[in-house]
Amino acid sequence: MEKLIELYKKWSGSTPKNIEKLPVAGSNRAYYRLTNEEGEAVIGVVGTSNEENHAFIYLSDHFTKRQLPVPKVLAVSEDESRYLQIDLGNRSLFDAIRGGREAGGRYNLAEQELLRKVIRELPNIQIRGARGLDYTHCYPQPEFNEEGVLFDLNYFKYCFLKATELDFHELKLEANFRMFARDLTAEPMEAFLYRDFQARNIMLDKDDNPYFIDFQGGRKGPIYYDLASFLWQASAKYSFKLRRELVLEYYNSLKHFTEVPTKRHFVNRLSLFVLFRLMQVLGAYGFRGYFERKQHFIQSIPAAIQNLRDLLALGEGVFPYPYMMDMLRRLTELPQFTHIEQAAKNRTDGYKVAEKDIYVANPQDGPATFSKYDGNGPLLVRVFSFSFKKGIPEDTSGNGGGYVFDCRSTHNPGRYEPYKKITGLDEAVIRFLEDDGEIIEFLKPVYALAEHHVERYMQRGFTDLMFSFGCTGGQHRSVYSAQHLAEHLNKKYGIEVHITHREQGIEQVLAAKI
Repeated sequence: MEKLIELYKKWSGSTPKNIEKLPVAGSNRAYYRLTNEEGEAVIGVVGTSNEENHAFIYLSDHFTKRQLPVPKVLAVSEDESRYLQIDLGNRSLFDAIRGGREAGGRYNLAEQELLRKVIRELPNIQIRGARGLDYTHCYPQPEFNEEGVLFDLNYFKYCFLKATELDFHELKLEANFRMFARDLTAEPMEAFLYRDFQARNIMLDKDDNPYFIDFQGGRKGPIYYDLASFLWQASAKYSFKLRRELVLEYYNSLKHFTEVPTKRHFVNRLSLFVLFRLMQVLGAYGFRGYFERKQHFIQSIPAAIQNLRDLLALGEGVFPYPYMMDMLRRLTELPQFTHIEQAAKNRTDGYKVAEKDIYVANPQDGPATFSKYDGNGPLLVRVFSFSFKKGIPEDTSGNGGGYVFDCRSTHNPGRYEPYKKITGLDEAVIRFLEDDGEIIEFLKPVYALAEHHVERYMQRGFTDLMFSFGCTGGQHRSVYSAQHLAEHLNKKYGIEVHITHREQGIEQVLAAKI
């Protein structure tokens, strides 16, 4: 501590007024916040490995010159055992998205936007950060290579796989490991591989701009590793939909920095690295949990196994390592990993109804409750066309009327003599509306909204949903819209749909397709 204070005094010209020791996770470095009389703070770091310290100092200096969002190193001791860096505050991405993580992966829109902002910045670090970088300064190795991959795969084998007592043929598995390692290192690797790209290592400023720390383990390597590491972190519990969106966000951002492979190639390569990262993670969990008996790591295993299960569901064609894939599949089927309760998929008369765990409450909000209508099913959809002059259709179900859409912004066939005495069910009116195209554009978001609502109602086992389309006379545009939405929902979901063209006195039932 005295040497750190001495370094601070040499840099600032005064002794710090306050010194606060900061909490650390798995690091062998000690961090201190040193504050002067004016309340201005810097972070002092004391590291036990000078080689690791040197790697961070070099990389920080290089990234700072490249104008990348990293903590600038302000002063370094002669032996590089201590250094000062700018203070990025206390708010990490890990803390900022805690609510979504604790809610089982239900991230709100603000949390999702933070994730997008971070993932868009990753190619900046990987590609611009690699330009002019001297990898000989990296620690403990300068690049991602086949030897390192095999080390991690064998770490998985000895620290996790063997501890499960699963039977496997060691030579066959080793042969597949070597094939896997060759494929992982097959492409040219010109990017900076962060190595520890995770939410705890991303700090946020007051405007939620991300800054990146703890990159001292980085090296030359492929772009896919960090993306897989970040998005398939077991504790994050990202949904399939959110992961897919973030992968696309990364892919589109990457285009601004380098030439990108085709999406198909990109996704296939990413899948290999996801599999590799999951095996790496299980190796670490096995060692920390099974051998060091640390409960946190044992509790993390089921989520990692579920991630592996989900990945294996992609099919054998994605991963050309038959023995290894068979072994991993048998691993996920072991009794100790299959006791996790799966959501029951209850069905009544061929219709999906409410799952009792459809909403797992955020611990901050208290227990979830259910509507008295949940789980009754099946769903009946009622679709109306009407004239606004005669009022909105009555909802006889007592549920409040559902959606009402106003078609009057679209081109009206009723203004033209040939169409005045026919309706939106007649071929001439249909041809007019579709050739004009306004009604098609009008219905696109309506379809998307209706589909989402129907899917949720089916999932929860609700019994009634109503859509109403109004126009001036309830004859052309509203009739066309109501008829087409009704037929679309009946065809796509097989649900019973009742159609009422009120002003035309027409009623129709589209039967359920069980």
